Order: sequence, then C-alpha cells, then structure tokens
Amino acid sequence: MAKIPAGVGPRFPQVVILVGATGDLSRRKLIPGLLHLTRAGFIPGARVVGVSLDDFGADGFRTFARAAVDEFCTRKVTEEEWATFAAATDYVSLKSGPAALASAVDRAEKAVGAESRRLHYLSVPPSAALDAVRMLGEAGLVANSRIIMEKPFGMDLASAVALNAKLHEVFKEEQIFRIDHFLGKEPAQNILAFRFANGLFEPIWNRNFIDHVQIDVPETLGLGKRTAFYESTGAYRDMVVTHLFQILGFVAMEAPTHLSPRAISEEKVKVFRSMLPIQPADVVRGQYIGYRSEEGVSPESDTETFIALKCDIDNWRWAGVPFYLRTGKKLAEGQRIISIAFREPPKSMFPADSGIGQQGPDHLTFDLADAAKTSLSFYGKRPGPGMKLDKHSLQFAMRDTAQIGDVLEAYERLILDAMRGDHTLFTTAEGIERLWEVSQPLIESPPAVKAYPAGSWGPNAIHQLVAPHAWRLPFERVWRDPNTQGS
Repeated sequence: MAKIPAGVGPRFPQVVILVGATGDLSRRKLIPGLLHLTRAGFIPGARVVGVSLDDFGADGFRTFARAAVDEFCTRKVTEEEWATFAAATDYVSLKSGPAALASAVDRAEKAVGAESRRLHYLSVPPSAALDAVRMLGEAGLVANSRIIMEKPFGMDLASAVALNAKLHEVFKEEQIFRIDHFLGKEPAQNILAFRFANGLFEPIWNRNFIDHVQIDVPETLGLGKRTAFYESTGAYRDMVVTHLFQILGFVAMEAPTHLSPRAISEEKVKVFRSMLPIQPADVVRGQYIGYRSEEGVSPESDTETFIALKCDIDNWRWAGVPFYLRTGKKLAEGQRIISIAFREPPKSMFPADSGIGQQGPDHLTFDLADAAKTSLSFYGKRPGPGMKLDKHSLQFAMRDTAQIGDVLEAYERLILDAMRGDHTLFTTAEGIERLWEVSQPLIESPPAVKAYPAGSWGPNAIHQLVAPHAWRLPFERVWRDPNTQGS
C-alpha cells in the first residue's frame, strides 16, 4: 500500500457512529468507503459502530456489511483486509436506547487504546435527523465529535432556520458538516485548480468574455423506492438547492485569500448573497409521463421530476450573465456537465458560408462524472482550398494521468475531510439559509408542471427558457476515447 502523504488523514484515530447503518446509502457507499479508507491507511485505528432500527447483533451487522462490500466495493478486498475491518465493527439497535449506544462507543474508544475522535454520520431521512441528534446528545457523545448531515437541509427558509436552530442546541456550527457528494468528486474540486492556478483562464472568467453558463445534470434513472420521499421534495429541493447551486458557487466565486476552508466558504457565501431571487417566470417544471401511476404518488401530484431555471448573480463579475440549470429523472442521457459559453467576436471577417458560428460559441466544458473530463472547443480552418471552418476541441481526461488510481470516491473524500475538520466542500448554515431565501418566490408560486415523455430532454418549454441560446446537451460531438488510436 502506498504511503499516505502527511496531512491527508486525521490526526487522531476515529470512532465512526453510523446512524442508518443498514440503509441503502450505507450499503452502497458508506460501508465500502470506510473499508477502503481504513485498509488504505487514511484513518489510523478506526472503529465503526452501526446504528439502525434492525434487530441485528454485531455478527448480523457484519454479515450485512460483508454482503454490501461484495456487491458494491469497486476495489479488490482480501480476506485478511475484511477480517481486520469486521473485527473493528459493532452494532446497536436504536430500540436499545442512548445508554446502549454510549456503552458501544465507550467499548470502541477503549479498543482504540489512544486518544480518539468521534464522527457521527446521519444516513437517515430528514424527518429522522433531529431525533438522531437528540439521541446523540442524550448519549453524551457530543464532545470531541463531528457530525455529517445528509440533504435536504430543510424544505424552505423557515424550516431550514428551525433545523439549524435545533442542531445548534446540541452541536456547534464548526462541528456540523452538511454533505453534498457532488463537491466530493475530483472534477468538481478541479474547477478551483483550473480557475485559480492558470493565468490563461482567470482573466477571462467574467461578464466581458463569458456569454452564459450551463450546469446540466440529467438522469436516466427513475425513482425506484424513493417515490414517498420525492413526493414531498421534488427535483428543486432534492437537486438544485443542495447540488447544482453548490457547483454554481465554485464556478462563480471570487479568488479566496488563501486555500483554506473558511476563506473558500466565505467566497461561496458571497456568491449566494449576490444571487437574485428565483422568479417563477424563469423556471420550467416538468413531470415524466407515468409518474402519477407510481406507488405512493398522488394521481393529482404536482411534484416536479424535472426542473430547468435561469438565475442571475448580481455582482461586478457576473452582472448580465445568465446561469441556466437543468436536472430531472428519466431523461435522454445521464450527464453531469458544466459548460462555459464564451462571447463570440464582435465582428466577423469570414464569409457567411464559412461555417463560423454555425455550431454555437466556443465552450469550456467540465464533465463531473467519475471519468472527469475537460474540453475546450474552438473554430479552426478546414484543410483544403478556401476558408471553411469546423469546430475542434482540446480534451483532457483524468485517466490520461498516472494518478487515476489515487482518486477517492466522493463519499470517501468527504468523510476524510470531515474527520480532519475541513469544511471546504461542505455547506454552511448561512449559505443554505440564503439559498432558501432566494428560492422563496418559486416555492410560494411554482409554475404548473408540464408533462414530458420518459427518455426525452424534458418539456419543450426549456427551449424558450434558454433562447436565444441553446442547451449544450445533447452534445454536437462525442468525447474522444484517449485509448483509441488516432483520436
């Protein structure tokens, strides 16, 4: 195993209290992620205490965890590695109460045999979060701890303020880590490096050179067993406030004074303060045909499974530059794209039939999927006589580097950051409350949902929303495969 660089992992051994340990997120991401972080040496002396409603004993939970690892772990696990991890796990049923949980954590801390810290991960529905927080307080597990909260963080401004107030009765703000797994992805973090480490792009990252920005996260999947949750949430609360707006913050922020959590959080919050309220006239809400027939869905449901919107950042850098956001279920493709469209030259010397402008403006595109790709498109001369122009692109994929094997999955990175007390990739109370504040006009007067066929790009009204521009997806060209000869 490669040596872990200093400062990457936490200073102290960690006792992870995983609340909701038998849920879907835990099974798919958290248990495999904790196994990788411990066996790779990122977390010294880690212990895991699972907490859930199931009547498992410790052995039953280990059987559950082993099945999760076998199904979802993306890295090969040896029997020795599994045995070491399993021996460091324990389980407490929620029905046993705070005292039983406190005893299990005490056993784990004694087993560590050194000074340790606690990390509480609340992998529970929003309706159960405050009950879990109260239980942790009653068990006396607040000191020397940090807590990771899953989205959504409230349903509107009033509920977000109330939620934060209740949280702060038990945990201090610096102990709270509101997670957005989009920001844990390597390509999302690479936006900061791309912008602020390169003299080529930062000087043109403003209203003088950028025409508009698109953040586009369509999904091909439906809702599965999440319909009951989704009925009370919808695409806007589920995806835009907690994911797309956070990405927007990275794209639009000013340069922080230094690369520290507080400095970066301050700049993101400044972006949110500068956002104008979201107007219902600038929003298209959609619902895929057949949604109302899903189990647990009202036959008259007005819940959106799709949303596209225009928002504006009213500050010196971005005044007049529209930001278009789109996401939804059962769409034509699954993508996670940021597209920066540059302004076209003020005057063209090229003849009308040269092809200039026919494939849209130049774009800088970030693919936030796990493959992590970046593309810069531009016009160039077509070889041969005359002056015909074609669209070309410079492309980079993370797999082009020798470090592709070092990439941590999003939840792994964020768990590690929370253990280290690094808030860079997490949302603050002020930030989330401000986003609900700008959302109020839309929440109070949402436009009617428009039906769209599964497998499409959403309601037709999205084209009027973005006009005179066009949606970047679907792409006019495919990403090149760097493993293909002659690409």
